[in-house]
Amino acid sequence: MNIRELQKKVDEFEKARGWENFRESLIYAHLFEELTEIGRFILEKEGYKRNDLGHSSPGEDIESEFAQALTLFVQLANRFGVDLEKSVAKEMDKMEKRFDPERWRRSFRDGGGP
Repeated sequence: MNIRELQKKVDEFEKARGWENFRESLIYAHLFEELTEIGRFILEKEGYKRNDLGHSSPGEDIESEFAQALTLFVQLANRFGVDLEKSVAKEMDKMEKRFDPERWRRSFRDGGGP
């Protein structure tokens, strides 16, 4: 499925359930809730949050969390009339010109990276 197809499918799904009545601010808040759950997976994976030391586990289904976050993101894009496929292609073109790959690789090799 390409991005345009995804946007159409999410739009149809949302409208079939009457969800177009939800305000954008609620979708935005829900998106952050899902991103926070992804963040919990990352913190647990990297050992910062540990179940054996009193933290709760975010569960096992990180794929579902990414899918939920993407769907909510697409809902917001649809609400604002953003053609994500076109916008991403345009932004990637700008980023290709702005962020020279060799300069970035050299920066990491020279100790300027993470």
